[in-house]
Amino acid sequence: MLSALASQHVASPRNRGEFEGWTHRGVSGSPGDGPYVQLWLVVEDGKVQRAGYETHGCPSSVAASSVLCTLLTGMAVETAMTITQQDLLTVLGGLPEGKERFAGMAVEALHHGLERAN
Repeated sequence: MLSALASQHVASPRNRGEFEGWTHRGVSGSPGDGPYVQLWLVVEDGKVQRAGYETHGCPSSVAASSVLCTLLTGMAVETAMTITQQDLLTVLGGLPEGKERFAGMAVEALHHGLERAN
């Protein structure tokens, strides 16, 4: 069962989809071929100014990606790079058993995106 916060983000996802002007893109998994998370970020002056995501649609993946994008706005890149799967799970109030990996995929996409500008 999803926490209240995770359920809110599934019912009303925030920051969904690609947007114009992104400076960084990160992917975990293979879009169109199984579970995936894709993030688009605008990084300026060492901070994440905006974040958007797309995922395969699993409620746990939507919740993890939506919450992560919300957390990232205004965050310093060096702080964002320290976020772990466990950090995101803690903020989410956990995910159902067997679905924790989707928090890890969101964090992996973030780290891949921030490691290099695209």
